[in-house]
Amino acid sequence: MNVAYWIVAGLLALFYLYGGGVKLVRSRDRLRPMMVWVDSMPMAGVRAIGLVEVLGAFGLVLPPLSGIAAWLALVAAIGFAVLQIGATAVHLRLGDRRIGLNVALFVTAAVTVWLATVWL
Repeated sequence: MNVAYWIVAGLLALFYLYGGGVKLVRSRDRLRPMMVWVDSMPMAGVRAIGLVEVLGAFGLVLPPLSGIAAWLALVAAIGFAVLQIGATAVHLRLGDRRIGLNVALFVTAAVTVWLATVWL
């Protein structure tokens, strides 16, 4: 399970590190082609989501890697599952039915939650 955790959590962390980093540094105009929903919220909210995603990515990797507060990996994985529930709701509220990526990320986060119990 240890190897499985590192594979799944590593991929999830890379995705959120990239996605969160993009939300932190790009303008609304540069985000719009990828994320239509950015028009429905203030940029401070978009930046806050980006920061949460970057911190969560570090939370999946650093605690188990260092052996300090490894339970935080479980918290980060749960946070990503909750984030995807909210993201799916936003997409559906805006009439965007393309939620395949959200569902895949939710399932990946849920598997990571299960695998993160190895650190407890």
